[in-house]
Amino acid sequence: MKRAILVKRNDPRSDEHKNELQLLELRELAHSAGYTVVLELVQTRHPDSRYQVGRGKVEELAQAVQALNVDKVIFHNPLSTMQIYNISEICRREVIDKFQLILEIFATRATTHRSKLQVELAKLEYELPRARAIISILKKEERPGFMGLGGYENSYAQDVKNRIDRIKDELEGMERDGDILRRSRHSRGFSLVALAGYTNAGKSTLFNSLVKEDVKVQDMLFTTLVPITRSLDVEGRTVLLTDTVGFIEDLPHWMVDAFRSTLNEIFLADVVLLVVDSSEPLETIRRKLITSHETMWEQLQEVEIITVFNKAELLGQEELNERMLALGYLAPNPVAVSAKKGFCLDILKAELRSHLPKWDRVHISLPLSEEGMSMVSWLYEEGVVHNISYGDSIDIDLEARDAVINKARSFAKERASSS
Repeated sequence: MKRAILVKRNDPRSDEHKNELQLLELRELAHSAGYTVVLELVQTRHPDSRYQVGRGKVEELAQAVQALNVDKVIFHNPLSTMQIYNISEICRREVIDKFQLILEIFATRATTHRSKLQVELAKLEYELPRARAIISILKKEERPGFMGLGGYENSYAQDVKNRIDRIKDELEGMERDGDILRRSRHSRGFSLVALAGYTNAGKSTLFNSLVKEDVKVQDMLFTTLVPITRSLDVEGRTVLLTDTVGFIEDLPHWMVDAFRSTLNEIFLADVVLLVVDSSEPLETIRRKLITSHETMWEQLQEVEIITVFNKAELLGQEELNERMLALGYLAPNPVAVSAKKGFCLDILKAELRSHLPKWDRVHISLPLSEEGMSMVSWLYEEGVVHNISYGDSIDIDLEARDAVINKARSFAKERASSS
């Protein structure tokens, strides 16, 4: 396993608890990317334009790199291209920041053509604003100073822009295909439900418990990069449930934009199940809920949100109730479950059922005939039959979308007029 040193610069007036949580998250990200963390260096100061941390801390870092035989240095703080170059020149090791680390993880998780394109787009979007500095570094040994790049720099930046445009065009085509598929599913009566939330909240475990599948689950961040959709029966109504990529704090806009077509699985859903790990400290849950809402806020309009307090088995009922109450303003329609143990999933389904797009409920009489029985079979597939009785006719208490009800009524009217 690769060996890494983590580095974090804290602002002098920053919150100590938040700083600890951010360092913990960086540690978990490094683990997810396959690194063994051998040392963590933290410095509290204002940012240094050349190194992010102070020059003395970089020299300390360089000594640790040599002594501990480290493969990579990973900063929590965003680094400019020149900062990466300056630090790597002193440490003689590859230096990356948190966002480059996330891209490493995404690259290892990308298994489909679309997800690979999204990762490449995110890398290029990250690289484009840094094109001038990248070329400066590449040309540094060829000429004195850092100016006079001319056509070489312009050509490099243009190549990146052209590739970005080609990837965006291809992803937009895939997105249009996805929209057509979603509209088709809606027209056939399927409601769309998306699992969302901070990474590692237990979304995939909940997905497995609900649909009785075996999607890969690990105690790592970003195990789900490619959305997975399965059908789920919710008290007689069939919905399509999608497991999606997790959120993380301070994701830059270029990374969110790159994965827009994946996030559309959330944005275009009828209901979002917003999953949180209820066993974490209250302030941690609050911070992760805020991040989740901020990521979804601009796109979600009238979408219903159910907040799923997962891992409820790790808390007493009184403490769980207190947390749900304290987070009420961030956690609409709360339901406590244990995805791992399978507790309270029926309660979750009942809550989900109440928030699905409304279907009309009607009584229809069909002729007691072979054609009438065929229609009954179809109605069982397309709607929810609450009650059925057989006499001179077939009387059905039906809940369904408008298209199904209209077809059943037309059938009943035609058969009545022809008899």
